[in-house]
Order: sequence, then C-alpha cells, then structure tokens
Amino acid sequence: MTVVDAIRAHARERPYHPALIVDGPAPISVNYATLLTRVDAHSRALVAHGVAPAARCGLIARPGRDFIEAALAILAAGACMVPIADDAAPAVEKIARDAFLHHLVAVGAAGLRCERLERARLTPDVEAAFHALRPAYLRFTSGTTARHKGVVLGHDAVLARLAHANAGLAITPSDRVLWLLPMAHHFVVSILLYLRFGATILLPASVLARAALALAQRERATVIYASPYHYAVLAKDAGDTTLAHLRLAVATADRLRAPVAETFARRFGQPLVQALGVIEVGLPVMNLASAATKPESLGRPLPGFVITLRDEDGELVPSGSRDAVGELCIRGPGMFDAYLDPWTPASTVVAECGFRTGDHAWIDADGDLWLAGRRANRVSMAGLKFFCEEVEAVIEAHPDVRMARVSPRPHEHVGEVPVAEVVARDAARPPTTESLAAHCRARLPSFKVPRDFTVVASLPRTPTGKLLRRRD
Repeated sequence: MTVVDAIRAHARERPYHPALIVDGPAPISVNYATLLTRVDAHSRALVAHGVAPAARCGLIARPGRDFIEAALAILAAGACMVPIADDAAPAVEKIARDAFLHHLVAVGAAGLRCERLERARLTPDVEAAFHALRPAYLRFTSGTTARHKGVVLGHDAVLARLAHANAGLAITPSDRVLWLLPMAHHFVVSILLYLRFGATILLPASVLARAALALAQRERATVIYASPYHYAVLAKDAGDTTLAHLRLAVATADRLRAPVAETFARRFGQPLVQALGVIEVGLPVMNLASAATKPESLGRPLPGFVITLRDEDGELVPSGSRDAVGELCIRGPGMFDAYLDPWTPASTVVAECGFRTGDHAWIDADGDLWLAGRRANRVSMAGLKFFCEEVEAVIEAHPDVRMARVSPRPHEHVGEVPVAEVVARDAARPPTTESLAAHCRARLPSFKVPRDFTVVASLPRTPTGKLLRRRD
C-alpha cells in the first residue's frame, strides 16, 4: 500500500470530484480521474527514462498543478521524490550531490523532462538499506542553526503520518483547502494528506492577499494551512472579502505571534490554530483546544503521540510551570526512517523517550505546550541561561521594529552576552539604540537586555519563512 494507492481508491469512488482548482484568467478544475490519468502518463514516461524503484529523483517545478502531478508520478513509479525549490537553481548541484540523486526531473513550458545523473553513489550496503525502506520522500532539514540533514520517509511512515495528522485536521472530501505554502518544503502532511482524504486543493494565481482571498471566497474554502507571514498578509487586506465557510486556519512553519492571531481573528472571525511540524516526526501537536485564548501556545499532542520534557541529563522535567523548561521529546507514529548521509537509521537516533527535537519548551497547568526556544539559540551568561526567541519577542513589540534577531556573542568574562539585529518598520526613521534598550529594560531582567543593537535592512530567512540563524 502506498499513498498513491490510497489516492487511486478515492478516485475510483469519486472520479469527478475536484482534486485541484487552479486559479487564473480562466480557472481550471482538475478532477481526481483526470489527475490520476496525467500522473500515470508521467509515471510511464519516467520509467521509460530509466527511473527504477527506490531511485532518488530530484524534482524542480513551479508550485502548483505541475509540481503535484510530477511528484505523484515519481511516487507512482516506485521512486523516491526529492523536492527542490524552483528558485534554488544555483543550489541544484549541491542538492544533487548531497542527495546522491539518480535523476533530475523538471517541469517547464516544454513539459516533463528527466535527466539521468552520473554522481557519486552510496555504498552498496547503504543503497540496499535505503531500498529496503520502500523510500517515498527525502527532504533536507532547513539548516537554520546547523548543517542540514537528509530525512528519509518510507511509504509506511508516510501513511502512518497522514493518518495520525488527520486526527487533528479532520480533512474529508467536503473540504476545500487554500494552498499558500511552498510545495518544495511542505508536501507530505499537506498536499499528500489532502489528496489522500479526498479534499479539493485551491491553488491561487498569487499568494498576495487579494488574489488568495478572492479564490477562497469564490470556492468556499474551509481550511487554510499557512505560515504566520501569510496570515499577517491576509489580515491586512482592507477589502470586504469574507471567509464564511472557513472552519480551520492552521499556522505552521514559524512561531505565531499574538498580534497576528488577534488581527486575523478580528478580520475573519476565526482563531489561528498553531501546529508544530517536525520533519522527522510529522504533525504531533496542534492548538485545537486553546487557540482563541492562548494563540501562541502549540497546544496538546494529537492521538498516538506522547510528549515529554527532559533536562540535560535526560531526566523528566515536571510540567505546570513556565520556569520548568526542558528539551521537547516526541514519541509516536510516522517517525522518519533514517538520515541519508551518513546513513543513520532512526532506531539509533530515537531514544526511549522519543525523538529529541532540540526545541526547549514548557507545559502549563492545562497541559498546553509552549515553545521557549532552540538549544542552539540559547545564551549562557555567567551561569544564567535564556533563549534568543524570548528577547526577540520583546524587541518586536517595539512600535518601530518590524523584525529582530538575537544572537549570543562570546565574552571574555561572562561567557556570552546577547546582541541584537533589528529591521525598522520605517527605514527612514529607525529606532535609536537608547529607545530599544529602554524598551527591553522595562520588560526584561537586566542580564537579558542585548548589549548592542544594530539596525539592518533585512534579515535572512529560509524558504519556509524561518529566521536563518546559521552563519557560515
């Protein structure tokens, strides 16, 4: 059984149910029967080009119908799909090398092309282990704080991941999902899940608010799955568009700030449900119970998942207090199968307590999970430890600040001190160092106040919208 088999089963039951609605001057509706017909044609073409089971196929295509059809064709051919962002052309060579690609599949104006690559190969024993997983998907971690790793998911892991994520999302054929995220970075617990459970995916001509909202209103969108950045853009729309049929708006890919959630809720009457997505784990946590009252919380584990907090010695950290912070460990279904290079089976990485995420968090008295920050983003100052994210949230509350990045800087006497980079809301009138320091001193203990503030034009982000912290 593969996810494509599951999509085929739905297509047999409801062949004329719309799978995709592609917006544009002349909107196109693609039903499930047509989608599978095109997928099968692409799959036969790939096999004719030499694509074999478990072959690693890099995919470059613009987000949309072409990407979805080509990705499903790779899976239907029994190969492993390796998504490559269509704006990452300069990095294709590196990705091809890091993923040990056998083929590069591209979709453009001339249709689908498949190029066989002659690259260094994995050792025979690793290739055999990879093949044995029935690999479906290989994606690299974002590398925001460390070297990116190739995460391998087999078909069994994908199916388990989709089934348990849907315990929270509750996608059915009656759902119409507005798509805004980059497909090269969000595909399994999103595109595959929607098709697996028979929903309709709405593909706007643009992610700009007016175009996306017009499509959502016209096609009666019931679900939006997007980043906080997208919700901030939608909430600023001054038009009269309503989302009367919307039942669920999930925020993922980056930390949700309360002002964004509050603005969206006022504009559309719908709370934003923050969800924790981890490439090695799936979608284990959603804020379904407390979205309206605690929008910045990650919520509670979905059925089948167990979360615990551990200290540096691996001991349990008690829940119920903001001061009781520990590393977030997750155990549950759909866990990844291996890291590609060096080959590392998940069984050698996942401890008895579960997968150690590198995120530090706390659990309140209601059982809701709150993110404190990543271990790599921690400042250690004279024996006092705190997270950069906490300080960034305070700085970003300054009325003249649009974005901030806090980093530890080595210090001869106290180990590390925090320093901050700030993007001004108005480049012509940036905030002064004095006003930023005073703002922080009024809201933070003195040791957490950055020692330096530097105003910068912009801060780098990963393609998924996360703040890039790695400096190599």
